[in-house]
Amino acid sequence: MSDPDFPTLHTERLVLREILLADAPALLAVHGDAQAMRWFGSEPLADLAAAEGLVALFAGWRRQPNPGTRWGLARRSEPHRLLGSCGLFGWNRQWRKCTLGYELHPSARGQGLMDEALRAVLDWGFAQMQLNRIEAQVHPDNAASRRSLQRLGFQAEGLMREAGHWHGAYHDLIGVGLLARDWRAAGAAQASA
Repeated sequence: MSDPDFPTLHTERLVLREILLADAPALLAVHGDAQAMRWFGSEPLADLAAAEGLVALFAGWRRQPNPGTRWGLARRSEPHRLLGSCGLFGWNRQWRKCTLGYELHPSARGQGLMDEALRAVLDWGFAQMQLNRIEAQVHPDNAASRRSLQRLGFQAEGLMREAGHWHGAYHDLIGVGLLARDWRAAGAAQASA
């Protein structure tokens, strides 16, 4: 069942839309691949039932007192073919901050799609949620994600030792943050260039 209030976003090449039960096989293709999920912070999904549970989890974020939103990424030319997802969660309304998370199918990487999607999500979060801060945690060895976050203006804020546990091991994570004023300044600089 779809949510009529879901905030669908559009970019030049993408539609960021609600993740539906029909997307479970595509989610399993990403979240079930151990290599693709090595940096994600959770164990790979075991089967389609687990992927369907993930769809329900993402939908449930919107019903929480401090809701989160997880968008499915699809090309505008193929809106039913899910390429990955991204979202804002862990919203602390009082502090006006939340956390960013994302993943992309390996076949869609290296095309700038996630940067494009995240720009739309960040715009939405700062404007609609009135956030002052968006943060993320990234594995030190995930060079592509670190570069992407840096391009978006996130600043490295420190190493969190053994902050995550997946694949049977503890993992250090780098905490990064982006402030609304920095996002606005970067947008103004791009508009004047």
